[in-house]
Amino acid sequence: MNAKRFYPTAIALYFTYFIHGIGVSILGQYKQDFAGVWGADKLSDGTFDVSMVIAVIAALGLGRLLTLPISGPFSDKFGRKPSALIGVGLYAIYFIGLAFAPNMYIAYAFAFVGGAANSFLDTAVTPSVLEIFTKNGAIANMFTKFSISIGQFVLPFAIGMVAAANMSFRTLFIITMALIVIDGLIIAFMPFPPMNNNVGGEKAKPEKMKFNATSWAIIGIGFTCTSTFQLWLNCNQELGKLYGMADPSKIQSFYSLGTMCAILITAVLVKKFILPVRILILYPAIATLMLLIIYIVQTPTICLIGGFVIGYAAAGGVLQLAVSTANEFFPTNKGKITSIVMISSSLANYIVLNVASYITKAGGIEGPKYVLLFNVAITLIGILLAIFVNMRYKNESKVATK
Repeated sequence: MNAKRFYPTAIALYFTYFIHGIGVSILGQYKQDFAGVWGADKLSDGTFDVSMVIAVIAALGLGRLLTLPISGPFSDKFGRKPSALIGVGLYAIYFIGLAFAPNMYIAYAFAFVGGAANSFLDTAVTPSVLEIFTKNGAIANMFTKFSISIGQFVLPFAIGMVAAANMSFRTLFIITMALIVIDGLIIAFMPFPPMNNNVGGEKAKPEKMKFNATSWAIIGIGFTCTSTFQLWLNCNQELGKLYGMADPSKIQSFYSLGTMCAILITAVLVKKFILPVRILILYPAIATLMLLIIYIVQTPTICLIGGFVIGYAAAGGVLQLAVSTANEFFPTNKGKITSIVMISSSLANYIVLNVASYITKAGGIEGPKYVLLFNVAITLIGILLAIFVNMRYKNESKVATK
């Protein structure tokens, strides 16, 4: 198979994740705007109570969760391209619907659609890049996160430009909707590789999925690593304000920069020096330590440093490496196992953000600090799961590793 003919396809698929990076972050950046439109109560400091917006963000996870059992088998049966096109179409609906939602209930429905879009993209893009870049699948899959990070890095600057031009906050929703529609039209005419290619390009023999403690632990890592960066991504703005930051939106840029650095550095590490499965212990340990430091050292500077470090260690490809590792255990069911790990990830989106919403409301102004401690507990569980996977990995993985 001449993989090079599929490189333009890979670029178009990576671009969907660039838009996805904006899609999962933009609500968190406009929480006050949406809270005002949806009639939220004001707090003692004059800001709006954003708990309802966090609950809507959690609906992204619910939509993803409930559609992943469909999208994974759909991708394996009907192909990666149809799955990708469905994801693109649903994302276009999400952006335009959310922009003009008059209340949180309608917004919740459109956020659900956005989660469904994410699920179809997950089960199309990840298997596709693994099948295009058969010899460097883990690295190729990490670059889906790199694409997300570029979107998240660009977003604050785009928000600044829109604000400087005195344009509505809805502007970026309309622009991103147009961009993903254009990308979808390109994907519709792109060639896709044969499904279920393994290392070296051979087609893997069909095999029934059998789960054991190790595979369940990997699935659990999908929950814990997603929890870590989602809690930070959606609650750091309020934490920055609590610690006295004049412009807490800068945290997002440092976070995205850390994530991009992690992808580039980790790509070199897993290519030459370390198995991807080892990263599943190392990076969550770094994130845990940083979260504790942020809780203790309550300054604006630590928020920026913490944004970079958590972007590096929590969002810098850990989920993608978990998915790649899971695919090594199930090489003939890439769509299904990707959907299962992403179901775990979606449970995290929905459960921990809803918990964070309650913590934020109950804690009032001090709520973001309590969310930090909740995040520490989640990351510690993830470290224990990763240690277990590492102990069992060598004897159970079905794909040749170095």
